[in-house]
Amino acid sequence: MIEAKNISKWFDGQRILYDVSAKFDTGKTNLIIGQSGSGKTVFMKCLVGLLTPEEGEILYDGRRFRDLDNNQKRELRSEIGMLFQGSALFDTETVLGNVMFPLKMFSDMSHAEQLERAHFCIKRVGLSHADDKYPSEISGGMQKRVAIARAIALNPKYLFCDEPNSGLDPRTSIMIDELLSDITHEYNITTIINTHDMNSVLGIGEHIVFINKGRCDWTGDDKNIFRSKSESLNDFVFASKLFREVKLFLEREYEAEEGDK
Repeated sequence: MIEAKNISKWFDGQRILYDVSAKFDTGKTNLIIGQSGSGKTVFMKCLVGLLTPEEGEILYDGRRFRDLDNNQKRELRSEIGMLFQGSALFDTETVLGNVMFPLKMFSDMSHAEQLERAHFCIKRVGLSHADDKYPSEISGGMQKRVAIARAIALNPKYLFCDEPNSGLDPRTSIMIDELLSDITHEYNITTIINTHDMNSVLGIGEHIVFINKGRCDWTGDDKNIFRSKSESLNDFVFASKLFREVKLFLEREYEAEEGDK
């Protein structure tokens, strides 16, 4: 579990985050949602240690990040997997080379062990046929799967994903969501996904944190998000006609259920 307690962050005298507190459970897909400029990306960077908040603290399974010495922070970072928005693959490396990279840099495995682990991760994301291809030779969705394989190569306890569906078509986005969800449950990872994709929210949103104007305005899951009384959340979620119609339909269903009791 990762816990944020009263996180506040400023840039150039401007306050970006206001006492944000949230818990992210192990073995669940935890989503951070919010409009552009809401502070959700800054919040994620604070969680992963890329930014230092002026106030508050981050705890990794009870370990206070600010209290760790350099060796302990290095050890913690070896437990973290990162999936970047643009995949961030090395153009000059094959699929296998990209997945091997963190194993070469941060593990004590022999070369044979590294190869075995890399092949396992590549197979896990369904790309065994593409391990000798370069990023330019595969699709955007396949690149994202390579990035996921690389992110789990070191068998992380914590997985951070920044806009994993950015630039993908709807069908591929669903496939990536399902893969992240499956891996989270299979390996009991604390997964945190920064997204504005409502399809992801409804598809894999086991725990959702809504950031609005630097504040945590709502927390819940994909089941009760439609019952939220938060005006700012409703404005965000139901901006499209489709989701407004879904909300109206579900409200009628809820009313019918209450009437039958």
